[in-house]
Amino acid sequence: MTETLAKILGNNNVWYILLCVVILALCYIFFNYVRIKKMNEGTEEMSEMAGIIRSGAATFLKTEFGAIAAVVVVVAAIFALLVEVTSGITFVIGACMSSIVCILGMRSATFANVRTANKARESLSIGETVKVALCGGSISGLAVQAFGMLGMLIVLAIWGVDFDAKGSGLLLDMECNPSVMRITTYSLGCSVVAMFNRVAGGNYTKAADISSDILAKLRHDMPEDDSRVPNVIADFIGDNVNDIAGNCSDLLESFVATMASSIMIAVFIYNSAMATGSSAVTEATFRSTIVFPILLAGGGLLGCLLGLGFAAIRKMGDNPSKELNLATWISAGITVLLGLGASYIAFRNVPLYNEFTFGWITPWISSVLGIISGIAIGTITEYYTSTDFKPTRKLAEMATEGEAFVITKGDAVGSRSCLFPILLIAVSLFISGKICGTYGIAISALGMLAFVGATVSIDAFGPIADNAGGLAESCHLAPEVRTITDKLDAVGNTTAAIGKGFAIGSAAFATVSLIVAYVGNYSTIGEEPVLNIASFVVVAGGLVGGALIEYFSAMLTDNTIDAARVMADEGDRQLSIPGVLEGKVKPDYNKCVRMAARQALRKMLIPSMLALLIPVIGGFLFGVQFVGGLLIGATICAIPRAIFMGNSGGSFDNAKKYIESGLLEGHGKGSAAHKAAVTGDTVGDTRKDVVGVAIDIFIKMMSTVANTLAGVFSHFTLIH
Repeated sequence: MTETLAKILGNNNVWYILLCVVILALCYIFFNYVRIKKMNEGTEEMSEMAGIIRSGAATFLKTEFGAIAAVVVVVAAIFALLVEVTSGITFVIGACMSSIVCILGMRSATFANVRTANKARESLSIGETVKVALCGGSISGLAVQAFGMLGMLIVLAIWGVDFDAKGSGLLLDMECNPSVMRITTYSLGCSVVAMFNRVAGGNYTKAADISSDILAKLRHDMPEDDSRVPNVIADFIGDNVNDIAGNCSDLLESFVATMASSIMIAVFIYNSAMATGSSAVTEATFRSTIVFPILLAGGGLLGCLLGLGFAAIRKMGDNPSKELNLATWISAGITVLLGLGASYIAFRNVPLYNEFTFGWITPWISSVLGIISGIAIGTITEYYTSTDFKPTRKLAEMATEGEAFVITKGDAVGSRSCLFPILLIAVSLFISGKICGTYGIAISALGMLAFVGATVSIDAFGPIADNAGGLAESCHLAPEVRTITDKLDAVGNTTAAIGKGFAIGSAAFATVSLIVAYVGNYSTIGEEPVLNIASFVVVAGGLVGGALIEYFSAMLTDNTIDAARVMADEGDRQLSIPGVLEGKVKPDYNKCVRMAARQALRKMLIPSMLALLIPVIGGFLFGVQFVGGLLIGATICAIPRAIFMGNSGGSFDNAKKYIESGLLEGHGKGSAAHKAAVTGDTVGDTRKDVVGVAIDIFIKMMSTVANTLAGVFSHFTLIH
């Protein structure tokens, strides 16, 4: 039976409403994009510097996407020829949606950064400046959710959902479920772009950032964003490449993966019911379990539109954190209310699964648990990374004792911060599973990401504010302008840390839901899906999965430090040219930009391909149970490691900012404490912006690959 999208939704009006919400979001994105471009860039020097940043970021992405396109074409051809004919097309659709969001987000950020700095220069108002940065960030955030939904609607509208069909490739007959293949390959297309963006973008930005910090603060005692340091421009470009483009593709992939896992689990449950002759699950129930995730995602997109729209029109005060938090709370609150309506529409008149403990409202409860977890994880992350709270202030005070104390204390902050987010995730998943079965786990994951448009918008505020502050300093704007941008930058560091915490938490939810879907995908129809955790095969896979996380982390760290060392030496060479240090001769910015791009692109392929190849090799050699263990081991090791990396790095960064702001009495810029904090920040840069953010994509991508090929592994295994 093939269900078209209109039939799945049960009512053409619902389909039109969802489509209208997506179109409305796209119109708002376009409106903000045009609005940002029309704003004044400021002085001639500001305009020139912004043009260099914009051109460099565009050149890097163009080169990177050339490499990504080659990989996408090859992988799509493999899927179409060997696995399922149409899955190659849906893989390309996913890659295209992710690429569009990356490019749009990066372009909007490189327009918004200089206009944010200029608004601070013209208005000297924190509230007005925040509005400009948030306007730029909202383009990225809403694009993530709108294009993610658009791609899923296209896949469902064209091919529908087949719960009992068999598909095959052009050359081989794998007898896979084509619906599962299309949905997972759409998600996998998003994953591939996200992985390349995070690995290459992280290497690019942190090699430039670390090398410029070493040159300015440690070797030459210069201001952080001094335009005499050639690496500074590469650092500005990197903020957009990694923190905007990389983050957009990361969260888009999580958002799509949770929708995909919900639909896959619904297909498996219905297949099992049909195989066992159960009358408890009807076609109407099947349609409802597929429609609810789409309705919930659409309601979340509308909630984000209203929350961000309210923030755009209201008069803002001088507390940026309060204004940004308000936008998040409004978006989440509306999502909760619309999710309740979606659950009522989807489930009120259909026979329900036995696991639906509280009737039609049960899936909504699961989604609310995910939403609460997302907000709570962000709040916990803020506590451990913000200068407003004790952990980061204590870390700044520890800098007076030297570098060793800073690193040790920062490690303790990162380790301590792992417990409560993981407890939240565990409790939410446990309750969701108890009241709504495996379907509830996927819905809880989707609930956390249902208002992803708002969280990405506020996360994108960080790099835009950071770039604005850098432009204010490198273009020699008045001190009061830098005071405003410094305040926004400090808030931006916290929002970026919260965004990373949210990305990691959402990756945990998404990966667990994908693992649950994976077990269902390879299980025999009609039988209880089982992954035997006591089996030596599963344990072996778990050990390998955990070790892979450490190896992957080491590869990324080595690559970044190697690139940073080469760039620091090049920067030193240019600063030794007569006239550069005196400000009479401009350094060769383009050479540093090209060097950073070359290093990043050269080193991105092997780490990125690991996530694609390891599940494939493991599945064909040792079978589905081994891959299940691989996913569990990698996930258990990756989540605390990613939280540790993100929060310790964020705390290091803000401890440095705390000292630079003069808040640590007797220890300002240039002091021994400041230099110790800079060392901590240099260590934290690789942690939070390279390793921490890439690990979560690594586990999601492995899980998506495993889901895509689960049926193939169950039929083709070399070692039984």
